[in-house]
Amino acid sequence: MAMALVVFLRGVNVGGHRTFRPSALAKGLSDYAVVNVGAAGTLVVRKPGSRAKFRAALLRKLPFEAEVVLCDGQDLMRLETENPFGAEASRPDIVRFVSILSRAGGLRAALPVTFPSDGEWLVRVVASKDQFVFGMYRRHMKTIGYLGQIDKLFGVPATTRNWNTILTVVGILKGQQNKPSDQNH
Repeated sequence: MAMALVVFLRGVNVGGHRTFRPSALAKGLSDYAVVNVGAAGTLVVRKPGSRAKFRAALLRKLPFEAEVVLCDGQDLMRLETENPFGAEASRPDIVRFVSILSRAGGLRAALPVTFPSDGEWLVRVVASKDQFVFGMYRRHMKTIGYLGQIDKLFGVPATTRNWNTILTVVGILKGQQNKPSDQNH
């Protein structure tokens, strides 16, 4: 049996642009046993078959062009085991995140890197491994602009998810949960 794939769509359902119903997309791809994670544009594909064939089917079902990043479920399960954030407790005003690069990029600076580079940081990139970038951000209106700097830092497009979303994906991959509620879609 092929290992599950995880789909990360970049820039969807944000501010009323490129909107779609993830639960309807998952139903439309039921031959692949797709689970809608509940975070905009994050899907677990339990029976992906050929990666190229699945990608083509996904792109046909999307109502717009989108940047699609696929990664092996095993890689995300390994992230949970390795816990890139260590044992340090999370603070309520700081969100841990993982940015998934469209392909392994070339880091253009030594880590950690903070944005902005002076004053109080809003985004801190602390580590990277293969196509994954790890960091933290403060809840602030300017944060999204600084998260966009990760593309420039690594030289390839990146899409970002909260660490809790990654842990939810891992739970689905492990079969601990069938599917988050579709009530919020």
